[in-house]
Amino acid sequence: MIRVEAELQNRYTLVMDQEQVQRNEHRLYLKWLRYYLDFCHKYDFNHLDDNSLPPFIEKLRSKKQNDIQQRQAIKAVHLFYSLFKPDESNRSCKAKSSRVNIQANNFHLKEQKRIYPVGKDMNSKYADHTLVQRQSKTIAPKNKNRSWRAEYDKLVDEIKVRHYSPKTLKSYRGWVRKFQAFTHSKDTKSLDAADVKQFLTYLAVERNVAASSQNLAFNSLLFFYRHVLGKEFGKIDGVVRAKKRPHIPVVLSKDEVKCVIKALKSPYDLVAKLLYGCGLKLSECLNLRVNNFNFDAGIVTIHDGKGKKDRSLPIPKILVTELYTHLDRVAKVHEMDLADNYDGVFMFDRYEKKSPHAAREFIWQWFFPAKTLTFVKEDQEYRRYHLHETHVQRAIKKAVKKARLAKRATAHTFRHSYASHLLAANYDIRTIQELLGHSDVRTTMIYTHTVKSKTIKEAMSPLDF
Repeated sequence: MIRVEAELQNRYTLVMDQEQVQRNEHRLYLKWLRYYLDFCHKYDFNHLDDNSLPPFIEKLRSKKQNDIQQRQAIKAVHLFYSLFKPDESNRSCKAKSSRVNIQANNFHLKEQKRIYPVGKDMNSKYADHTLVQRQSKTIAPKNKNRSWRAEYDKLVDEIKVRHYSPKTLKSYRGWVRKFQAFTHSKDTKSLDAADVKQFLTYLAVERNVAASSQNLAFNSLLFFYRHVLGKEFGKIDGVVRAKKRPHIPVVLSKDEVKCVIKALKSPYDLVAKLLYGCGLKLSECLNLRVNNFNFDAGIVTIHDGKGKKDRSLPIPKILVTELYTHLDRVAKVHEMDLADNYDGVFMFDRYEKKSPHAAREFIWQWFFPAKTLTFVKEDQEYRRYHLHETHVQRAIKKAVKKARLAKRATAHTFRHSYASHLLAANYDIRTIQELLGHSDVRTTMIYTHTVKSKTIKEAMSPLDF
């Protein structure tokens, strides 16, 4: 986050006093100013050009800032602009600030002691003022500075109507927002393939993004153009989509898996055991509900797993007793919630409209419930969510450090280890494919590089075996 030096803060405080901003709000106005300057630096906007204000407000909306906060942020930025307008009111303000002896060309901003000189293309009316903040390389033309709010709303609708995951929505919206910042909120009607070409080139050449990030940006914009703007890219010459290099996953040995699990506390140790024992993704594991387990048949069913497909997996026999014990704890938590007259767990899609009492039924409770209830402000309800992914990831990271492993192990490493150990035990690759939920066996084939080859290299006839 950019740090505003004391000189600028003093001058900005004088302007707030002049505009009769309440003293108890000064801290909030300075916070919005820092957010704005940081936004301009991150997305290459000219912080003295009001073309940067609409995308900044769009960013605040995406961060769930309410209307009051947005209006306060707009006022804070306009006060910042007023510091550089050569009008009479500003001159009088400078006279009042003589006690701090500040000139417009003497203050500066610092961000980790990095200095960015002002470019020659800065708007001329601000050219006499020195701010060490990196500026945009081009001046936004008149057809820019447009609001994309309607396009973002349509993007959400198009994602939801296809039942894509919330993570897909977050990713696509993030890349569209970066694209909007790159084009300086250009009118969407005038967007074409050349804008996409320039953006992808910028990512590859100046930002040095990974191949996977570049391809994700391409797919996000392809979806945005095709389903939101109703346009097609056509042929984009000069930009080659980066090829993702084959990545051999990190795999833990059985002893290393045991060391990490031993370093975990409840309930994170049981989460890790299911990740390794069933080859689950972290999201699949945490989304488990009580009714996903069929202990009589010895299987656990994954709904809406990888690729929105269901699949069944064998429950590790060694975990049955521990799973029953954990289920008793879940039942006690549920009983306490019912006694407190809570509103139930979060349900999927519109199932709660179809079955209003399902959220309070035991079979629909999370198998790994969160420790506290979540207050839903819109509905004025208290709901129970499952363990958050970041809590599990943080616990596993600490356990890996405690186990002193010389490997970069994460929650997903347990899934890689599951597949590799099955392959080392001579399980059929097609069987492993089905257990992991892969659509293509080529995805599963990557694990052939994580185990020692037992193939006999010498050419022989079957008659000589």
